[in-house]
Amino acid sequence: MNEDLSLLLIMVEAGGIFAPIAFILFHLLRSFLFIPVSVVIIAGGVLFGTVWGTIYSIIGLMGVSIFFYAFIDRMPKTQNRIIKIKNRWFGEYRNLTVGQIAILRLIPFVHYHLLSFCLKQRKPQFKEYLKASFITNIPIAFFCTIFGEYISSFTPTVIFITLLVLTALVYFLREKQNVIKWKEFFKRTKEKAAG
Repeated sequence: MNEDLSLLLIMVEAGGIFAPIAFILFHLLRSFLFIPVSVVIIAGGVLFGTVWGTIYSIIGLMGVSIFFYAFIDRMPKTQNRIIKIKNRWFGEYRNLTVGQIAILRLIPFVHYHLLSFCLKQRKPQFKEYLKASFITNIPIAFFCTIFGEYISSFTPTVIFITLLVLTALVYFLREKQNVIKWKEFFKRTKEKAAG
């Protein structure tokens, strides 16, 4: 991973006026190189400063979100894997709100595409999905760009407290009711009775 980050820094520094374009495109490549989103955003803050780093990161993340929306339905094996992970982590009938997704994107070990999938389930129309993606990408881009240099110096206690606060926010922003279709509810009841 350090080699990939070094490659990004060299590529952007050598790019001159094309550096922002290279950085935005690197956001798209990041998924295939298994580099965490926060690392790339922090690098954007170091390279371009707070304002431009945030803007370029939002553009890059929007590109990733559009790419995900366009191709996830064409990759059924990947989609099934994401569904299994979503059901294991959040429950089969639990739909995350846009606020919850925005907060969860701040937590580094929650997979970015898993949250994009949850967002796509919540907002299936492209225009709604695009708007919600923009809203959920702003906090991570802003937070990691500004506080990137400070995050690395956090003590384990500060990290634990931060994660605890983010978890509490996810809980309080949850949807207060679940809607389960009639057929699905009775199908699960029959399966439990038979098992």
